[in-house]
Amino acid sequence: MNKSELVEAVAKKTEMTKAASQEAIEAIIECISKALKKGDEVRLVGFGTFSVAKRAASTGRNPRTGEAIKIPASKQPKFKAGKELKDTVNNR
Repeated sequence: MNKSELVEAVAKKTEMTKAASQEAIEAIIECISKALKKGDEVRLVGFGTFSVAKRAASTGRNPRTGEAIKIPASKQPKFKAGKELKDTVNNR
């Protein structure tokens, strides 16, 4: 399912217009992104938790030349599925 299909599904489920559904979905994504950028965690009970993991700087290798390269430290978004989502996916 891509974003436009999600917008259509939400519009159908909630009886909202597609434009309103798209606006709501974009607002949710924006709010989650801003919270993660601040370093906050976003918990949606039953669905899952969005968080930020810190990756330390490391040294890697260029596969073509074998030359050592420095990989800078970074932050990675993470998602941990909640119990209800896991159960739904596993047909429990």
